Amino acid sequence: MRGAAGESAIPVRGAGGLQQPLPPLAESDWRTGVATAERLVQPVAGAPDGKPAKAQRAGRRLYAIDGIRIAAALMVAMHHFAGTNRVNQPGNAIWGRPVSDIMPNVFRVSAYGWIGVEIFFVISGFVICMSCWGRTPRQFFVSRVIRLYPAYWFAIAFTTGVLVAVPGVWERLRPRELLLNLTMLQTGSGVANADGVYWTLWSELRFYLLFMVVVATGLTYRRVVLFCCVWGAAAMLAPVSKFPLLLLVANPEGAWYFIAGLALYLMHRFGQDLLLWGILAMAWLMGQMELGQRIDEVEHVSSWRGAVLIFTVFLLVMVGVALGMTDRVQWKWLVTAGTMTYPLYLMHYAAGTTMINRLRDTMDPRLLVVAVIAGFLVLSYLVHRFVERPVAGLLKRGLDTSFARLRNAGNAS
Repeated sequence: MRGAAGESAIPVRGAGGLQQPLPPLAESDWRTGVATAERLVQPVAGAPDGKPAKAQRAGRRLYAIDGIRIAAALMVAMHHFAGTNRVNQPGNAIWGRPVSDIMPNVFRVSAYGWIGVEIFFVISGFVICMSCWGRTPRQFFVSRVIRLYPAYWFAIAFTTGVLVAVPGVWERLRPRELLLNLTMLQTGSGVANADGVYWTLWSELRFYLLFMVVVATGLTYRRVVLFCCVWGAAAMLAPVSKFPLLLLVANPEGAWYFIAGLALYLMHRFGQDLLLWGILAMAWLMGQMELGQRIDEVEHVSSWRGAVLIFTVFLLVMVGVALGMTDRVQWKWLVTAGTMTYPLYLMHYAAGTTMINRLRDTMDPRLLVVAVIAGFLVLSYLVHRFVERPVAGLLKRGLDTSFARLRNAGNAS
């Protein structure tokens, strides 16, 4: 998930300390030298208004992003364990009674944890743009497959195993539905998710498919800005059009969060300007509306004002990251924490709430939530170390070989 190093103008240095005058240049040599110097000081392709890229910042690892990602994952986990409307109902299958009665202070804080999903979407827009810069569609496709599927396949197997071993909390899918879940395309086929949190993957996949169009044309400042504007317009028109295909493609529930991430990365790579601030402001305005709709229609546990405040603070922090204000944050442990985010998100919900159901009478509920989250953090590290990394390597080698064969077959024909 790291971006390619940015390009910048290369200074031309002359030799110093010469004691003898240089011989005069022939006209052809002079013209060659001028042409070379002009090439060296040309602005970076795709930079707005000819301004050079922020090369040093664009090539660095952003440790702060890793920290925000793990914080968002922990927010979501806390929400699912102690802050949802489901766990606050009398006789719920997880705690047995309203969690606001068991630990009221934890419930009030955890009720806002669902915003971690929106934070994920913004970060996804940022890091996808960063990691795809200078890549081909084939490289983009391979990077997404090896990033998404190894941990996802393990999570399906793990969650299914837990639900089989400890029945009664969640209903298991039929075998044919579980098998279809392995594709990550089950929502498009009208099949339920093996774990409820997988709904976000459907939004991510649609974003990737749309963004691949821009990757295929070559990422530049202008093309990404145009993509943001066109996608944003489609997302605004889709709900009133009531056209199913436009709703599916435009993804109005998630579009503006991804667009915010794209605008923030352009700020990071090229510097801020009024156009990017305008896109980010529009994303905030559309985002606050979506937050309110989600509270009214899904969450029912938090206030609009609190949700908007958290989202606004997050966007301001991301602006700080984009403009280099967090470059001094270089704690190595954040890299490890960031790698645990995806497995943690995939595995914690159904399996974690099932474990809470079985252990809720054995210890203090606050200690139980902390223990379950700690256990999933350890498991997530192990999954990254012993599943994601080796399987991703195998998949990459296999896909690279397959694409090489396709290319050679095309040349041969």
